[in-house]
Amino acid sequence: MKTDGILTQVPNLGGSITRQTARDAVADKLTTLIATGMLRPGDELPGERELAHVLHVSRETVRGAIQILAAKGFIEVSQGSRSRVADVDLSHLPITIASPSAIDRYDLEAVHGARLLVELDVVGQAVDRITQDTLDKLDALLEVQRQVGDDTMRFLICDREFHLAIYRACGNPLLCDFVVDLYGYLMDHRRHAMAMPGATAGSYADHVEIVDALKRRDRVAVVEAFRRHLTHIYETTRDMAAKPVLEERRTVNTTA
Repeated sequence: MKTDGILTQVPNLGGSITRQTARDAVADKLTTLIATGMLRPGDELPGERELAHVLHVSRETVRGAIQILAAKGFIEVSQGSRSRVADVDLSHLPITIASPSAIDRYDLEAVHGARLLVELDVVGQAVDRITQDTLDKLDALLEVQRQVGDDTMRFLICDREFHLAIYRACGNPLLCDFVVDLYGYLMDHRRHAMAMPGATAGSYADHVEIVDALKRRDRVAVVEAFRRHLTHIYETTRDMAAKPVLEERRTVNTTA
């Protein structure tokens, strides 16, 4: 299955490539969420209205996208209840430059170092190019994040759209794809980390600071706010990744 149209802009090769419909684009976004582990088998999808608001499309577009994924067996749809993610493993799919499993082979220190080096430059470039429409979108996404509170899955869906909007504003699609790959690193640990008390509130506060700096077109403030945000992500992911090791050691000590 081809999924590289999710985040990249394919050049027009003599009109030979068919343009994606809005519902295809949303279907690709939802496929990405499943492939990266942000949505897992058995998860209930947010309602059509909520998804339409976060993804900035109509409810009809969301409905069409869900029908596409249901036909492929990625989502289970039943009358009178929310659609659910089917028992599928899409981690092998290339989402942007590399598959999620390829990115996850690197250690946390390497990925964090790459994010600090590349992502901070990307968001710095975004300061000069970001449009009012994108700033308005970020405000709307902040409001959704405030409303969902501690609902980890919904917060992360919105979190991804928030980061993508800023990455895309840099104007370089290759750099955007690269930082998106880095963003998806160890998403399973990230999801667990965001379920910890106060995690979503802390991330929301970071996002508010970032948007405030973007509105002021203050490059130094934006980069520093993002640096703090990436450090928080690194620390929570590190702590969560270490938990299975600590639990295993406790078990060994108990049974020894």
